[in-house]
Amino acid sequence: MKKIPCIAALLLGLAFIYFGVMFWVKPPAPPAGSFVFLMKDSGYLAVIKALEVLGGVLLILPRTRVLGLFLVGAILFNIACVHQFFFGGLKDPTVIGLIFLTLIVAWSKRCALCCVNSCGCSSGCGCGTSGGCGCGSKEGSSCCSSEKPASTGGCCGGK
Repeated sequence: MKKIPCIAALLLGLAFIYFGVMFWVKPPAPPAGSFVFLMKDSGYLAVIKALEVLGGVLLILPRTRVLGLFLVGAILFNIACVHQFFFGGLKDPTVIGLIFLTLIVAWSKRCALCCVNSCGCSSGCGCGTSGGCGCGSKEGSSCCSSEKPASTGGCCGGK
């Protein structure tokens, strides 16, 4: 079961790297006057594609997976909204698959994501040791030794 999130992160990272690189290798030819044409013509799409490649690389590396989730999650949210509002609904199986893979990786990194929210640390903070990650624990320790003080509620369900 521990391999499923790693495989999902690898597939998600490779997909974003592929779609990002293919923008420069074989640029799409959207119809003139369309929303996609305007994004491509303005240079906005080039920035997004560069961030897709960066997010894909960060997802593949286990140490930077949380940062990759932040980048890819924001881009994927934008893609889903564009499909929903401009293209008649979220029907593209590729986008649905990418959303599913993102949710798998996010669920596996939920403690690290919680620690980012609680004290700014994305290392996971010793998840799995004594019921939580240490943010706001009774001992008063924060996620990382020299980080901001932790909140009082703990994270990952810790008390």
